[in-house]
Amino acid sequence: MGWVRDRTHTPPRTRSWQVLAIPDPPRTRKNGIPDPPPTRREAEIRLPKQKITDATELGDYRLRKRKEFEDLIRRVRWNKSVWVKYAKWEESQKDYARARSVWERALEVDYRDHTLWLKYADFEMKNKFVNHARNVWDRATQLLPRVDQLWYKYIHMEEMLGNVAGARQIFERWMKWAPDQQGWLSYIKFELRYNEVERARSIFERFVDCHPKVSAWIRFAKFEMKNGEIARARNCYERAVDKLGDDEEAEELFVAFAEFEEKCKETERARCIYKYALDHIPKGRAEELYKKFVAFEKQYGDREGIEDAIVGKRRFQYEDEVRKNPLNYDAWINYVLYEELDAQDVDRTRDVY
Repeated sequence: MGWVRDRTHTPPRTRSWQVLAIPDPPRTRKNGIPDPPPTRREAEIRLPKQKITDATELGDYRLRKRKEFEDLIRRVRWNKSVWVKYAKWEESQKDYARARSVWERALEVDYRDHTLWLKYADFEMKNKFVNHARNVWDRATQLLPRVDQLWYKYIHMEEMLGNVAGARQIFERWMKWAPDQQGWLSYIKFELRYNEVERARSIFERFVDCHPKVSAWIRFAKFEMKNGEIARARNCYERAVDKLGDDEEAEELFVAFAEFEEKCKETERARCIYKYALDHIPKGRAEELYKKFVAFEKQYGDREGIEDAIVGKRRFQYEDEVRKNPLNYDAWINYVLYEELDAQDVDRTRDVY
């Protein structure tokens, strides 16, 4: 009879995967309460909040913070954001003299950065140091006169303070640098806000001298028209035609002049302007002018005038075709036949031949 092994007291074998699956026993504190299970992501380590109780601790904190900023500046002196943070921190500590000193040191690094000037002046204005702010704006506009934003901010500050005369003086200083059209128009709007129409008119005269462009003269004429000065507005258009009649943008000027006369119920004047413009402007730049003239004749002209306008438009189309391709003989023949049979203009037919 063989020997039989007793399996009743043999402990069960544990597989490897079972060992991995067995959780660790929960850790318990001394009072018997188990700790919460650990999270996947460790909580961020945060520095404890310091509670300053007396002047000595406050002085130590400020000294330590300033040393951190100064060390950082020695490493990255060119980084303007560090300077800005340093100055704003000093401002938060109500130490305005130190904050001002930081701004001045930052400008020594790069005075050409207009954003530093803007933030510096904003610091002075926010804390109601008006004279200090004026000093900052004066220096900024002297060193960077081509940065329009500095002038706008300076003028806005003076206007908010009610110093209209001071704002006007700043505008005059700015105009000596011959800014773009927007700068001049801002000055004009400033005067109109205080109903200084004569001053605005005088500025417009200087504006068109500084920027002798069609758009500038049209603005001037519309300003006079808005104030009910029809004779002055007409004079503006006439002076503009004398100076810019051969300009590339002359078409826009003539159209505006004719529409002005049309609004004044001077249809004969408007018709003369259209015809004068069509005779003096090259055909290649008068397409819009022809369209306006035809529309004008359809509204105000008689049958003969409308036919003349349509004939002129057809003539313009043929002129444009032969100008684009002088060797297009079909276009030339059509042009001749049109003048001879439709327009029945012997002199023009001979001229086209």
